[in-house]
Amino acid sequence: MGLIRIKDKQFEPFITHDEIEKRIVDVASKINDDYAGQTPIFLPVLNGAFMFSADLMKHVELDCEIQFVKCASYSGTESTGKVKQLIGAPTDIEGQSIVIIEDIVDTGRTIDVLVNELKKHNPASITICSLLLKPDSYKLGHKIDYALFKIPNDFIIGYGLDYDGAGRNLKDIYKIVED
Repeated sequence: MGLIRIKDKQFEPFITHDEIEKRIVDVASKINDDYAGQTPIFLPVLNGAFMFSADLMKHVELDCEIQFVKCASYSGTESTGKVKQLIGAPTDIEGQSIVIIEDIVDTGRTIDVLVNELKKHNPASITICSLLLKPDSYKLGHKIDYALFKIPNDFIIGYGLDYDGAGRNLKDIYKIVED
C-alpha cells in the first residue's frame, strides 16, 4: 500500500483489508449472538456499503433477509447537508428486527432520515452497523450499535467509499493527503 492518485486528489494508506476483515469477523460474531433465534432484516445503504455488507454477510450465521436502500448526501469531498433517498426503504417490516448497514456515519443525516422513515412502519427494533464512524462529526442521537472503526474527520476512499464515483473498488481504505 502506497500513495495513490484519484482524479485530482492524492490519498495515503489508512486501514488495510486485513484489519477490516478481522473487525468484520468480530462484529459478525456479536451480531450472531445478539440476534440468536431471530430473523433480522439487514438493510445495506448503497452505494458505499456494498463491499462491507457483502463481506459481513459471509460471517452472519443467522436466518435473515437482505434488502437494500440507496441514499446519497455527498458531492466531491463534502457532505451536501441534504439526503436524497433514491430507492426507498422497505415498508413491510412491522414487528421485524432491522439492522442498517452503513459504510460511514459522518454527520448522521442519512441515518436520521432512514431511521425516521423505518420507524413509521413499526419495526421491533432498529440497530445500526457502520464500518466507519466519525465521532467528532456525528451529533445526532441515534446509537451506532456496531462501529468497526472510529476515525477522525479525514476524507477517505476505498472499500466501497468513493471520490466522485472513483475508488470504490480499492480493497484497502485510504485517506486524503491535504496540500
